[in-house]
Amino acid sequence: MSQRHWLQLALTEGIGPILIGRLLQAAGGAEAACEADAKMLREIDGIGSAKSHTIRESLKRAAGEVDAELDRCQAAGARLICMDDPEYPELLKSISDPPPVLYIRGALEPRDLNAVGIVGSRRCSHYGREQAERFGALLAQAGITVISGGARGVDSAAHRGAMAPAAGRTIAVLGCGVDIAYPPENQHLFQQISQRGAVVSEFPMSTPPLKDNFPRRNRIISGMSRGVLVVEADIASGALITARLAGDEQGRPVFAVPGRVDNAMSAGPHALIRDGATLVTNLEEILDGLGPLPHSIMEPVKPVEQTLFEPKVTPSVLLSDRQQQVLTGIGLDPISVDGIIARCELPAEIVMQELTMMTLRGVVKRVDGHSFVRCGS
Repeated sequence: MSQRHWLQLALTEGIGPILIGRLLQAAGGAEAACEADAKMLREIDGIGSAKSHTIRESLKRAAGEVDAELDRCQAAGARLICMDDPEYPELLKSISDPPPVLYIRGALEPRDLNAVGIVGSRRCSHYGREQAERFGALLAQAGITVISGGARGVDSAAHRGAMAPAAGRTIAVLGCGVDIAYPPENQHLFQQISQRGAVVSEFPMSTPPLKDNFPRRNRIISGMSRGVLVVEADIASGALITARLAGDEQGRPVFAVPGRVDNAMSAGPHALIRDGATLVTNLEEILDGLGPLPHSIMEPVKPVEQTLFEPKVTPSVLLSDRQQQVLTGIGLDPISVDGIIARCELPAEIVMQELTMMTLRGVVKRVDGHSFVRCGS
């Protein structure tokens, strides 16, 4: 029942995420917010007397549209999650204007909390496309979900790169309904993404890709990401809006790939670097900038047990079974990735993913490029 009320709020004309948030706070929940009378609406900052009657009527109309919207959602192979759902992204929930509902084709997973947004120009150069695909693949290989906007150019390259590793995940956030392929040539790409991650939107079904939708879309890309990487963008690009949202409003790290000084598409990343964004040329620089990884995204976990090597990791750290297995191959002295693989007898791609996770969490550390030791060793 709660989902219906969240959807009713989302379908109500005249109120966006910020006013919905204020209404929810005043009413105490989605169901009560949908029943708000004119008196309560008048007291909401941003609504007042002038809009209260109009919004009350719009709430009533939206209630009659819920069933048809749910039917359209089901027919398109999509589903709906609201802010009450455990699946709703925790990072997105923490921004100032989270969308009340998300339409999803595919699936969100707990590990998507460990995500990086990659954004850039639709009119990127060959170099920009190459770097977007490269970083998408590197991040995905390291077990990090890649989030982008599904657009031409950098976005599409980042999504494709993220799906290059066998276990890579990517999420496309659209500025239209999830039943619309925009740009049209990405229809097959979106189908692939829905099988390897999720296609996501806050906009109702069949919403066209209107210009005003994309700044709203951008806050979701940055809001779902632990950091944002800008590959190529001119000064007026929407990618810079995403980066500014991430850094200035959401407190997320911003990374930028430097480009040719005579390319207009390098102006955006270079401006971000001048303003304090981290210049990156490799995966390690992004991982270092992300900081420690919260343990709440991990798969079923158990306390670290004493293993063959010392010193013992602090008992407060929780690791998955696979991470425990990888950790048995790491001791006091630096050991190469190949050596770790030989000791723990896991596939190379799994070992690399888990090493990245444990590095982010401060359990192990990388030394001389391709060797690892336990932290504290």
